[in-house]
Amino acid sequence: MLPIRNNIENINIIAIPSKTYRIDFNKNRAKGIFDEIKALTQSIYKILITKRYKYEIYDWNYGIEIDDLIGMPKPYVKIEIERRIKDALSIDDRILEVYDFEFFDIYNDRCSLCVKFVVKSIFGDFGFSWEV
Repeated sequence: MLPIRNNIENINIIAIPSKTYRIDFNKNRAKGIFDEIKALTQSIYKILITKRYKYEIYDWNYGIEIDDLIGMPKPYVKIEIERRIKDALSIDDRILEVYDFEFFDIYNDRCSLCVKFVVKSIFGDFGFSWEV
């Protein structure tokens, strides 16, 4: 018996919920469930704190590479961080665009850089900040 082609009349596309466990990063445990923007915010945070290529459990497209930027000139780091964040977050199909990057120097014991940006998602736009 051969399959019949071109007999697709009605295709219903349904949105699968983006529910995920709420992770308490301070206590290293899961507690409760998130959905939509909160789930996406947590996903972005997890992507940005995961070193790419380090963990076998993750696909090679998951995570971000930043260790090689340590000690580099700030103007170069800012351009590269923006590019790498966009690249790292491009794997999530809920994210439509990442834009409006702002950088702030944080002078603490590590002399870090804080980056703020806007995420345009299927749930709406929201701001996100991350200390590099």
